[in-house]
Amino acid sequence: MATVRPHAEPFYSRDGRLGVLVLHGFTGSPRSVRPWGEHLAGEGFRVAVPRLPGHGTTWQDLDTTTWADWYDTAEQEFTTLTAACDQVFIAALSVGSSLALRLAEQYGEQVAGLSLVNPIVTQRDIRLRLLPWLRRVLPSFPGVINDIAKPGQDEGGYVRLPLNALYSLVLAGPQLRADLPKVTSPLLIFKSNVDHVVDTSSLPLITSNVGSTDVTVVKLERSYHVATMDYDADQIFSRSSTFFHWLAKH
Repeated sequence: MATVRPHAEPFYSRDGRLGVLVLHGFTGSPRSVRPWGEHLAGEGFRVAVPRLPGHGTTWQDLDTTTWADWYDTAEQEFTTLTAACDQVFIAALSVGSSLALRLAEQYGEQVAGLSLVNPIVTQRDIRLRLLPWLRRVLPSFPGVINDIAKPGQDEGGYVRLPLNALYSLVLAGPQLRADLPKVTSPLLIFKSNVDHVVDTSSLPLITSNVGSTDVTVVKLERSYHVATMDYDADQIFSRSSTFFHWLAKH
């Protein structure tokens, strides 16, 4: 078994009747969202921040896993929380948001609300169309990590982007997008004005296709992609907590 990197361990708080599943992004680890989870735990929520399979170890390890593996883990954590809590919310960063949306598609009103940071459900990068062939001759692309405006931050992501794992993510996209109308949970979405990882195509696709009647978009003026470790992190944490508490009372 691959050694888990320092600070990439999962985080759990065991108290609270309101649960929050917090999901990190592709090639990242719990390190990028743990401060979010810790804040929510401090606000009285029962929190689960799992380490998705293949993450927080090596990019080669990630390349032996697929979207189905990551979703299975997210689903198991979600069902564990639903068994212990009165209501369960989901908070997610980047590709973690696609897992969160899939859970909302599958579980409907059991997902009491979603807070998503720089979500991705599609990407215009031409290389993604070539993955069926590229992955046969190249093991990986250069990774894009630490897209953070605030100095001195390190999300602990991989320097390489494994192509087999990436291809599984691409293959999951069509069904995820087709089922967006099944998402009826209230949505709070944070989108950085400057993001060097996710292009501008995902946000309008999500907001124009989900079945949710309660959708709020908050623009982040000072942060890049990993906004949960950036200048706007406190705003994300506090507004998410307020949003979840408000939903629990209504």
